[in-house]
Amino acid sequence: MFRGVYEHQIDAKGRTSLPAKLRETLVGAYDERLIVTTALDPCLHAYPVREWEALETALARRNPMEPGVKTLMRLYVASAQECPLDKLGRLLIPPSLRTYAKLEKDVVWAGMVKVIELWSQEGWAKAQEDARQEATSPDVLRVLGELRQP
Repeated sequence: MFRGVYEHQIDAKGRTSLPAKLRETLVGAYDERLIVTTALDPCLHAYPVREWEALETALARRNPMEPGVKTLMRLYVASAQECPLDKLGRLLIPPSLRTYAKLEKDVVWAGMVKVIELWSQEGWAKAQEDARQEATSPDVLRVLGELRQP
């Protein structure tokens, strides 16, 4: 399971290091490849290949003409690119994905159980602010209550 928040930098070539704790989880439970794609939020999602393939399989079972499926295919699947880790634990984020998430210098990696998010520092700060404002919403309280039940 991926967890934790880590601040890093991205260089001019688009390389950034996967934090050691996230890398340990990736290599220990999967392999050294990530599928990186645009998220519905202004960030990137990085999936271990096996988790990504499970998502693709689930989408492939759906009617491709269904509006929600078509939108996910266009926004999520079409943008996906394999980004293997190099020997130094870095991955190269393609320019189109960097542009989408506004990744320029300071970035934030966030472990989200089966997926890792990659944010610009400013984007992450806004997402955290928004999440804190929603923390007591009925939807959040409902999910929290469901998680606490045996």
